[in-house]
Amino acid sequence: MKLFNSAQAPGSVRRRVAGGAAAAVLGVSLVFGSGLISGASADAPASVSGIVLGVGSNESQRVVSWYASANTAQVVQVAPTSTLVNGAFPANATTYPATVAANSVNGGFNGHSTISSLKEHTAYSYRVGAEGGWSPTYAFKTQDFDGDYDFLFFGDPQIGASGNVAKDGAGWADTLDVATAANPNAELLVSGGDQVETAGVESQWNAFLASDKLRQYPWAATIGNHDVGSKAYEQHFWTPNTDRSASLYRGNSATESGGDYWYIYKDVLFIDLNSNAYANNADAAHINYVTQIVKEHADEARYTVLVYHHSIYSPADHANDGDNKVRRQDFPTAFSKLGVDLVLQGHDHSYSRSYVLKNGKKAHADEQPGAADVAQGPGGVIYVTGNSASGSKYYDLTDPVEGSDFGPDPLNPDNHWANSVEDQEHVRTYVKVEVRKNRLVVENVRSGTCAAPNAAVELGKVAWCGPDSGASAAQPVGSTVDKVVIHRYGGPDAFEKPSH
Repeated sequence: MKLFNSAQAPGSVRRRVAGGAAAAVLGVSLVFGSGLISGASADAPASVSGIVLGVGSNESQRVVSWYASANTAQVVQVAPTSTLVNGAFPANATTYPATVAANSVNGGFNGHSTISSLKEHTAYSYRVGAEGGWSPTYAFKTQDFDGDYDFLFFGDPQIGASGNVAKDGAGWADTLDVATAANPNAELLVSGGDQVETAGVESQWNAFLASDKLRQYPWAATIGNHDVGSKAYEQHFWTPNTDRSASLYRGNSATESGGDYWYIYKDVLFIDLNSNAYANNADAAHINYVTQIVKEHADEARYTVLVYHHSIYSPADHANDGDNKVRRQDFPTAFSKLGVDLVLQGHDHSYSRSYVLKNGKKAHADEQPGAADVAQGPGGVIYVTGNSASGSKYYDLTDPVEGSDFGPDPLNPDNHWANSVEDQEHVRTYVKVEVRKNRLVVENVRSGTCAAPNAAVELGKVAWCGPDSGASAAQPVGSTVDKVVIHRYGGPDAFEKPSH
């Protein structure tokens, strides 16, 4: 495996050996499930569908996943785009063998392969299948393998939630178009979970995967409660360094999807949790997993970002769910002690951004609501909840309950005490995160207006649309709902993160 080293401040440690089983098999097939391909078949080539580009263990990898009509020998073929002639791949194009397994959802098969040893600053073309049965050709590009970059975070597309799959899919595709047009050099698309409404319904997955943006930019999948009820999530998304222990599944790991996983992309250690698993001491299992990964890999990155579905500081329908009350006790102190910087969440179909929280309490008493510039400080964590990226469903903000563990903010009694910003306009949004040497910048951006595509508004699922509960006109696409600069430890000039 090639290691990529980068300039760094004295005392910081870089980089990087991927952990887990994925590290041992870079560039070759992985083995899981049943119906494993055993070699070339004399049958006609399989047709493939549902192709999606995913993250690998680091920035020099991508994972491609797909569905197939047959258990035949399949590969991903990759070449620098500059070497294609009239769309034809060169004879020396690299092929990565695939793992193909029986699909428990639709009776066909699902495949995946890890593309490795990618080079910086290169446009690549790829296709899936075999001679006589190739998919269309898709393309992605790599950028610097070190330094500043941006990624985009999307809350709950939940295709099918409005009752109209086509309208939900149109809103989701439009958000992807808007977000990538505004940020063409964004390097990751990060999921907040709930890709679909019903885990085993492939028409919803087809609508979710319809946009070619999901074949051009790597999708970092997160499992939501609507994704967990079948194996479809795991069969659509192969994730790197995944722990599939039974404790990290909600229920039966043989029939449901789950697991926790991690990867490092430049200066960020991403850890993705299956927050559907919370009963039977699963919160402790998640904390143990995060602790282990931080211990082994946090010194290889400057920031630690956690991603999971169930927002523990939900401002809307899920604010006082019983499982959230438990997580608000289980997670925050552990995350502060482990040096987590940012937590990205979904589930609540509304937007919120917390104050800087340390050990589950406001870290700086004088931090004002809506502050656009905050100092993190040791143990400080920002929690962000993404609104709907598709417009399929929105939840209205709720009033804080006096005397509860999630009561009103003394500085802004309309908000819950943990949240600096809470917002619901019934318009689609996405979150842009800028990763810089000494700061993170988090911005919630409108990707739609009250006009179509916006299924919940179109179908009358909500009674109003726009800022101030509809009293103000909807703001334009690309305008900012909220933006905060999160300075590193000690202020804007600080660089080093304390050791864990």
